[in-house]
Amino acid sequence: MSNRKYVYLFHEGKAEMKDLLGGKGANLAEMTNIGLPVPPGLTITTEACNEYYEVGRAFPAGLEEQLQKGLQDLEQQIGKKFGDAVNPLLVSVRSGAKISMPGMMDTILNLGLNDVTVQGLIQATGNARFALDCYRRFIQMFGDVAMGVPHHAFEEILARAKEEQGVGFDHQLDAEALKQIIGKYQQLYQEHTGTDFPQEPYQQLLLAIKAVFGSWNSDRAIVYRKHNKIPDDLGTAVNVQAMVFGNMGDDCGTGVAFTRNPSTGEKKLYGEYLINAQGEDVVAGIRTPQPISSLEQDMPEIYQQFVQISQRLEKHYRDMQDIEFTVEKGKLYMLQTRNGKRTAAAAMKAAVDMVHEGLISKEEAMLRVDPKQINQILHPRIDTKAKLNIIATGLPASPGAASGEVVFDADDAEKQGKEGKKVVLVRTETTPDDIHGLVMAQGVLTSRGGMTSHAAVVARGMGKPAVCGCEALKIDYEQKCFTVGRITVQEGDLISIDGATGQVILGQVPTLAPELGGEFAEFLGWADEIRTMGVRANADTPEDAKKARDFGAAGIGLTRTEHMFMQQERLPIVQQMILAETVEERQKALDQLLPFQQEDFYGILEAMEGYPVCIRLLDPPLHEFLPNREELLVEITTLKCTGGDPELITEKEVLLKKVEALHEFNPMLGHRGCRLGITYPEIYAMQARAIFQAVAQLTKEGVKAIPEVEIPLVIHVNELAFLRKQTIEIAEQVMKETGVEFEYTVGTMIEVPRAALTADEIAREADFFSFGTNDLTQTTFGFSRDDAEGKFLQHYIDAKVLKENPFVTLDPLGVGKLMDLTVKLGRTTKPDLQIGICGEHGGDPDSIETCYKLGLDFVSCSTFRVPIARLAAAQAVISNKDQSK
Repeated sequence: MSNRKYVYLFHEGKAEMKDLLGGKGANLAEMTNIGLPVPPGLTITTEACNEYYEVGRAFPAGLEEQLQKGLQDLEQQIGKKFGDAVNPLLVSVRSGAKISMPGMMDTILNLGLNDVTVQGLIQATGNARFALDCYRRFIQMFGDVAMGVPHHAFEEILARAKEEQGVGFDHQLDAEALKQIIGKYQQLYQEHTGTDFPQEPYQQLLLAIKAVFGSWNSDRAIVYRKHNKIPDDLGTAVNVQAMVFGNMGDDCGTGVAFTRNPSTGEKKLYGEYLINAQGEDVVAGIRTPQPISSLEQDMPEIYQQFVQISQRLEKHYRDMQDIEFTVEKGKLYMLQTRNGKRTAAAAMKAAVDMVHEGLISKEEAMLRVDPKQINQILHPRIDTKAKLNIIATGLPASPGAASGEVVFDADDAEKQGKEGKKVVLVRTETTPDDIHGLVMAQGVLTSRGGMTSHAAVVARGMGKPAVCGCEALKIDYEQKCFTVGRITVQEGDLISIDGATGQVILGQVPTLAPELGGEFAEFLGWADEIRTMGVRANADTPEDAKKARDFGAAGIGLTRTEHMFMQQERLPIVQQMILAETVEERQKALDQLLPFQQEDFYGILEAMEGYPVCIRLLDPPLHEFLPNREELLVEITTLKCTGGDPELITEKEVLLKKVEALHEFNPMLGHRGCRLGITYPEIYAMQARAIFQAVAQLTKEGVKAIPEVEIPLVIHVNELAFLRKQTIEIAEQVMKETGVEFEYTVGTMIEVPRAALTADEIAREADFFSFGTNDLTQTTFGFSRDDAEGKFLQHYIDAKVLKENPFVTLDPLGVGKLMDLTVKLGRTTKPDLQIGICGEHGGDPDSIETCYKLGLDFVSCSTFRVPIARLAAAQAVISNKDQSK
């Protein structure tokens, strides 16, 4: 027998034991130990789950003996006996991982009932309808969860029984009807499993525990973990707890509540409950529940007690709590508390309010918001003043605006979402098995369920809009449509939902820009006080630069000049420049481009007055500005076959010859970046002149412009020396011509391994370094980003060859080592060398923490990720406080 302890009674645990007891088990232990009314129980550890898988889906040695001992202790505490024919102890069996995964794993209630113990429960309670209802529920949950009997098959039997009885809800079925249902359920179980429904309670328990362990690796749990970046090796604990019953009559009930509104963050008790129901009825959305405030009228004493406990729990955990409770015969029981899933706006407001309430510090507030969630706040919202074709209104379960084509099946939502379509998933109610569809949908609309239903909770956690309990919707899955009165909406029709108002709207809707004041501004202001790295934006137009400044960017970390060449009126001139046969012809085209470039640089530098603007000189290979080779061939062939203009054919053939001459087998490694600048120095000379003439113009106008001229793709110090010398000469010419003195710097991007390895030499000619981590990742891994992501990279991640997509999150062990070497070598030559990052990694929170640890001065990212980067940079400081930078 193993000496390891696998089973803990609730009073043996505490909140800090989440790794071992899971979040639910640790919190049940904590609530027990602070004296709250928690039904007694025990927790089987996450270690037991992991060992269960290690030994081939078998219980580790010693677990069963500890479980039996724990059950005996539980029987003594509750005064009932498991499997007793007179007064049986019934238990719930629930999952509980370290990190909350709402609805993703399995639960079984009322375990311990059989044909004998159900009679004992009738005798003990004097309530046959209640006891038979529990048995009916148990057979259905056990059959579905533990043995794979289809859920819908049970539901069909139940629906027919309600129809025969002429009732609308489960709790309206009488005892005789429930007896009939139980018989049919047992027959269904036998048909699907080939065995009779198990009558031995201990056997039921062992099968239920195995089912919960098994649900850790269910498809839906894997999808959820992947979406939320939760490790696969944590395992789940199992909580076995004495049942308390909310379905014994009208003095009973069950509910779920949050201590603050999980959509807005408002400090007000928010939740729902059902009279005469069990917990699954609320979260499954089978009956639309009542708001928690109604409990004050129905059970005033219980309501007051619940309010006091809720406040106590929030103060104890110093965070917004998501609480499950049951009322049995006028007595309140607490079944769970956990930190509540919330939208980004709610997380931010709650964090700011809790700082003002003295509950948490500013540093703690920073850690309460997931940086990736901030994106939700930056999304547009529906313009409610516009003329909207509103066809129905449900419950505003998760805020935000979503438009898309209607789909009724999660598989279809996943498939179409992967194809790039925008879809809204419409269901009667969602179940955990719909998670893959929810991930790909723009939003979710359900006809049943409340604000704490599965659809609502999961959508809020994902930051997706949800409208739930829209009872006006009549969904017909067979015909793939829904009706609202006389209006019929078919699959594929376009609808919009407003998760802030609950409105369902036909067609696309007009939207408004987000409002970024109030708590948003205050919260990110605190982040700016804490962070030590600068945050810049990647911007190619004055409009982008202005937006970046509004979002709090303190400069531009990357302006891609090639994007300016792609504009319609400029592309023909760019092509003339490329097709030029002589330097003179090329210069003539460049002279035409210079005013355009100068205007571009003027606008961006003006928008960023007082902040640095890093301008990267032309980077991509020249063939990217020319027509596609295959398309040209088709065009020439068509002209010849149709007797086209001979002069036009000749012109196209000359163009084709140039395209073929410039064609490269691997453009990423070819004639691009500073290699263009050395081959055609007049191109970089024109761009440098355009920059400095714009700076001189702004300086005359009293605008402080701070340009940083960036030479891309340097592999050797001599490349940078050559182009730096040219750039300085042009700057001096412009100063002489304009009579204006101005400041500027010249630096380079570090984007190939040789540059990293010789950073000490390159630093001699550089005023700054900026990591181009997209290319540095490609050249370090030997992956083409487009090919890798399109063909095999996902297989690497699924097979755990790679933990993360290295183009999304910086690879710390490979690319990170090259960056570390670059920083150390560069600052050996120039101790004050400014070093930043300008790839999209600059907006990824995990990558930002890596950059902080490496000692970078700034990160730069796309405009809409600037607030994310501001928060992530602050979190990096807080999380690494004890480590030297």
